[in-house]
Amino acid sequence: MYWSEFLTVALIHLLAVASPGPDFAVVIRESVSHGRRAGLFTALGVGSGIFLHVAYSLLGIGLIVAQSERLFALLKWLAAAYLLYIGWHALQARPADPAALRTLAASAAPSGRSAFASGLLTNALNPKVTLFFLSVFSVVIDPHTPRLIQAGYGVYLMVATTGFFCAMALLFSQTRVRSWFARMGHWFDRLMGAILIALGLRLALGELG
Repeated sequence: MYWSEFLTVALIHLLAVASPGPDFAVVIRESVSHGRRAGLFTALGVGSGIFLHVAYSLLGIGLIVAQSERLFALLKWLAAAYLLYIGWHALQARPADPAALRTLAASAAPSGRSAFASGLLTNALNPKVTLFFLSVFSVVIDPHTPRLIQAGYGVYLMVATTGFFCAMALLFSQTRVRSWFARMGHWFDRLMGAILIALGLRLALGELG
């Protein structure tokens, strides 16, 4: 009886996780700059960050926030400002220095713990993810759905997020992709910046409306 609800959650998650955002950016950055190992540990950190969001949603904190119009509106404004901020900085991306291209393969990779922590903190502090979980656990999922079933949704979200970003790490850590990205990545950054700004404006304008 919960399959319809689960499929709705899965579809919304697929659209959310595939859209450009801080998690996407940090995994690609680590993969391109430092290789497969750093990218995978970062992806694992991002996936582990989902646990925090699932935990406060199951504890009911998310419901409290969602029922407080002022607090929820504040979160939306903060999320919009954050998206506009990182989008603007992404638009400022410049072509890589030729010297940087020559030293790409020799760049010092962070430890697995450092890469994991980077992914974990990025996800835990990502307002986009906070808004996603507030929406899912307060609007999409029926309050009468058993906590065990809701926890099962949370496990799926963790596994699916980790799997998606591990796939991204494997893709962007390939030598050919890293070399191309080092030369042309600024255009990708600018495109991502434009999308993030559009998302931020949409969120802000939706709140004004």
